[in-house]
Amino acid sequence: MHEYMDIYSEMASLETGELVNSAFGGRYCGPIPPRQRVSLHRAVALSFYTDKMYTPPNLFTGTYRFINASEFEVGTPVPNTLCSFIIEASKRKTGLLLSPTYPGIYPKDVTCNYLFSGQPGQRIRLEFRDFDLFFGGPHCPFDWVRVYDGPDNSSAAIGTYCGQQRNLVLYSSDERLLVTFYTLPRAASTQNRGFKGIFEFSESFVKLDFISKHDAEHIRGSECDQKILSKKESTGFVYHPNYPFPYIQKVVCRYFIYGMQDSQNLERVRLEFQNFSIPKGENPKPDTCNDGYLKVYLRGQEATDSYDKHDAELCGERAADFPPALVSDGPRLVMVFSSGELQGRGFKAKYTFETEYRVPGTAAPGGECAFTYRSESKKRGEFNSPRYPSNYPSHTNCTYMLDATPNEQVTVVFDHFKVRADAWNATAGLYGGATCSEDWVEAWWVGREGSRVPLGRWCGAAAPGPLHSPRGALGLMIALRTDAEHVASGFKARYVFEPAKSIFGDCGGNMSGAEWGVVTSPRYPLPYEPPARAAASRVCNWFVTARPGKRLLLNFQFFAVEGHLIDRGCPAAVLRLWYESPGPPLELCGEKAPADRWQYLSSSNSIRLSFIIADKSVGGSGWRAVWTEVTAAEGAACPGGALPCGAACLPRAALCSGLQHCAHPLQHHQHCEKGVSGGSSSSWTWWWVACGGSAAGAAVLGAWCRRRGRRTPRRPPPPPRPPPRPRPPALPDTV
Repeated sequence: MHEYMDIYSEMASLETGELVNSAFGGRYCGPIPPRQRVSLHRAVALSFYTDKMYTPPNLFTGTYRFINASEFEVGTPVPNTLCSFIIEASKRKTGLLLSPTYPGIYPKDVTCNYLFSGQPGQRIRLEFRDFDLFFGGPHCPFDWVRVYDGPDNSSAAIGTYCGQQRNLVLYSSDERLLVTFYTLPRAASTQNRGFKGIFEFSESFVKLDFISKHDAEHIRGSECDQKILSKKESTGFVYHPNYPFPYIQKVVCRYFIYGMQDSQNLERVRLEFQNFSIPKGENPKPDTCNDGYLKVYLRGQEATDSYDKHDAELCGERAADFPPALVSDGPRLVMVFSSGELQGRGFKAKYTFETEYRVPGTAAPGGECAFTYRSESKKRGEFNSPRYPSNYPSHTNCTYMLDATPNEQVTVVFDHFKVRADAWNATAGLYGGATCSEDWVEAWWVGREGSRVPLGRWCGAAAPGPLHSPRGALGLMIALRTDAEHVASGFKARYVFEPAKSIFGDCGGNMSGAEWGVVTSPRYPLPYEPPARAAASRVCNWFVTARPGKRLLLNFQFFAVEGHLIDRGCPAAVLRLWYESPGPPLELCGEKAPADRWQYLSSSNSIRLSFIIADKSVGGSGWRAVWTEVTAAEGAACPGGALPCGAACLPRAALCSGLQHCAHPLQHHQHCEKGVSGGSSSSWTWWWVACGGSAAGAAVLGAWCRRRGRRTPRRPPPPPRPPPRPRPPALPDTV
């Protein structure tokens, strides 16, 4: 307010009136002195003002000197410009590049162009030793230096720079380079000094043909850095600079090898060396490189510039020094080659982009999505859909083979399951082409002769029940198939190889030689229990066989097994029912309501039930089913006085067994009244229970018996049965 100094350092002439037209360099007061100034032309003016009557002699002090203006004439001036020059290699091969008033505060509202023009075969190296511009943001919206890889501003830009830069070294791709320095017109408020650099024209810089010939891309601004992008599972080669001749000394080249990474692709990089010779230097210590080296970064550390955290440092000329194959941890692999002071024959390496499935297990050697889990290698472990817990990619076919030894069986339990199924409509444990037509998971038992027995197809959110290979089988095979549309999170499962059990498992048995019988879950009517501690599963297998020519009818009276067929599937416990041949079993869990009719008729004279309880089971009430040897109904009536039950004909004696053979109430009861003299107590007891065991029930029963002969019995409608199950398509022999 009372004392200040004004500075004018951009005066075009010495006239006093020029101060009005000259750019104002700033007004200063207080204890902090202005930064150094260098005149833009031939003069600097200082204006001091005070309204005090007395000022001390040490109010301010400074020094000045006159310097040669030729320092700022980098090359041949461009006519009618303030600070633009053409720098030609024929006149100067090396020199300084200074902003117009360096190291003083740079002027506002200027545009300076520096065009470097070399001779064919030359490249230009530009190294900024000092760089200090106003920083307005990462995109440099105010003051900036922009470097073009060519003769004008239509050439590709190497980069735009502002703020403070360190170790900024740039190379042209050929013999021409353009540097543009731009500052905004505004009041003097910044105190930045500009830039100072050195340039060099040379034929000795690395020739870029070793990059362009081999399907790589030179990174503009670098001497020999290159970028290699995947073309989806593509392959190629990387070489030392100056290949096929020995490499040049004191050169550093970086190789950025990028696999695909997006919602549909995830790759990794495999690097295999075919030639390698980089001298270690004198008196090398073990596992050290005293001269040149090739550092390999398997995790793409260039993202954080942590070049000191390499995964491998390679050098040497002996056969023992030949590098092994390297595989990246993710989609990026970076190499840094430093040639040192000794000359060597260099290296040649093959890179391969291969799909990274992120699936534990032994991968197929060809890179396809196929994994093997052998009992000899690991008794228990996990596997998952590709890229889990991220979404699996579309258009994917993956197989998982679990190989047991001859005296073992394998159990698989799914802990997560979500496979896309836009048109999913599961019906009572039925899975197949009619319900899973977009993406799905399939499973098979695998025999030792290569035969496969289908276990089912699953999709949506309904997880497969626990899988268990039968005694004598080679193991299990599981496959994931996805189409080209949308995706989901997939699945995660675990496996356990255990000593083989009997063909009946932990319980179960054979049932044959009788006309009917009952099969129940273990401990029924008490709740079933989870497997013993440390066991993967509890398995019970029942085999029911009728006489030749007969079939079997299975009616569930009660069913309560943890799970839900549609909402979450049967991941903890499942009852599998083989009653149609050929075809996968029916998979059952959840609860049967009292009014529900769960009745199944076999297509042959045998059925198999397999109840598998996983180690994560919390238990349930269990189930009870009645099986009956029947004949198939032909036409509207059953022959020989047999009792109709849907599409089956029950034997007459079944009426008096006291068991509920049919899910529908039977309406023809004359056999139980006349076929047995006076009727058996068991049959009367059965009907008494059916009528509620009351006096009213007896009256109803008597009235019904008096009218039974006058009424024509009506044939009940057939019970609901799952639709026919299409056979899942067989996997190709190459799986």
